[in-house]
Amino acid sequence: MARLVMKFGGTSVAGTERIRNAAARVKREVEAGNEVAVVVSAMAGETNRLVGFCREIAPLHDAREYDTVVASGEQVTTGLMALALHQIDVSARSWLGWQIPVRTDGTHGSARIEAIETAEIERRFGEGQVAVVAGFQGLGPDGRVTTLGRGGSDTSAVALAAALRADRCDIYTDVEGIFTADPRIVTRARKLAKITYEEMLELASLGARVLQTRSVEMAMNHRVRLQVLSSLSDAPGTLVIDEDEIMEKRVVSGITYAPDEAKITLHAVADRPGVAAVIFGSLSQANINVDMIVQSAAPDGSTTDITFTVGRTELERALKVLEGKKSDIGYSRLSPDPNVVKVSVVGVGMRSHAGVAQTMFQALAAKNINIQAISTSEIKVSVLIGADYTELAVRALHSAFGLDAA
Repeated sequence: MARLVMKFGGTSVAGTERIRNAAARVKREVEAGNEVAVVVSAMAGETNRLVGFCREIAPLHDAREYDTVVASGEQVTTGLMALALHQIDVSARSWLGWQIPVRTDGTHGSARIEAIETAEIERRFGEGQVAVVAGFQGLGPDGRVTTLGRGGSDTSAVALAAALRADRCDIYTDVEGIFTADPRIVTRARKLAKITYEEMLELASLGARVLQTRSVEMAMNHRVRLQVLSSLSDAPGTLVIDEDEIMEKRVVSGITYAPDEAKITLHAVADRPGVAAVIFGSLSQANINVDMIVQSAAPDGSTTDITFTVGRTELERALKVLEGKKSDIGYSRLSPDPNVVKVSVVGVGMRSHAGVAQTMFQALAAKNINIQAISTSEIKVSVLIGADYTELAVRALHSAFGLDAA
């Protein structure tokens, strides 16, 4: 007997027929003798609809009331899933975040889970009952409903799996697992049987949208075994596990891209101590995250150009901040460019293999793709390129690192 958390995303509960299909999967696990907790998202598109209502009524809304509205999508699917299980003779009960409770901090709209009280759910496991839990929501210190931010149901599922000491957390979605690249771009992309937490965390943070970054980080911290698989087929999924459980580590496991980047260049900045602190300190105070940074000095050493990237949705705000600080920074002009994309190669095998960057740069050069910025970590190399070259670059790198399916 195992203890499982099964999480069904929005596409997996997008209507009563898909909810029945998900319920049938739960029944199979129950009949196998497993203890099961189910975490559900709102139906696909429902959260966006609810957010739209909030913005129509009050563009500058109270975040506490916003949470009350947007959390209701999961309440519907939780009740419907419990009803679907009852119809196929599976004992089940729905649980909202405040009923368990899932205790969070008071940051409405992007709350963080602090504790989950599982005693009653575990008692009911002993009676053979399935717990159907609303994802994305919790209970703040003021007794108000909180939400965890977009994609927060993944985090809810992993946190519940950690609290229940579950053997595995299965994330059901509309894809069959983690692929070496986006199959819509690379037709020869391969599904991975296993991937490490570190690799998945890099892929999630660099543009892969299969799992939410916070959920992967939580799984890694609590050593929760994850499995990503499709609710629309019975194909085996991808296990996200500790590096020690993978015998043969690939040099590169995947190629991903982030299309939501924008580049800003500050020209002829005075080359003196403290200028970078003013630039990036001002952006930090405005809660604007900066990613890649490149600095190139003029031949006489008196000035420098500083190039960096921000999220595309933050571009206008970043420009306003920098224009307001022009006298303190002392640059000659600003050059924004929203037509860029960050392409990355990821793999734990980079730790013990040299030449990954060289292979990457040669593959891009062979396709006449110019690199505008570079950033690295222990297990990834990222480059900034023109957005028009995205698909060409991803395919070229996928082939260069031997990831194409036979």
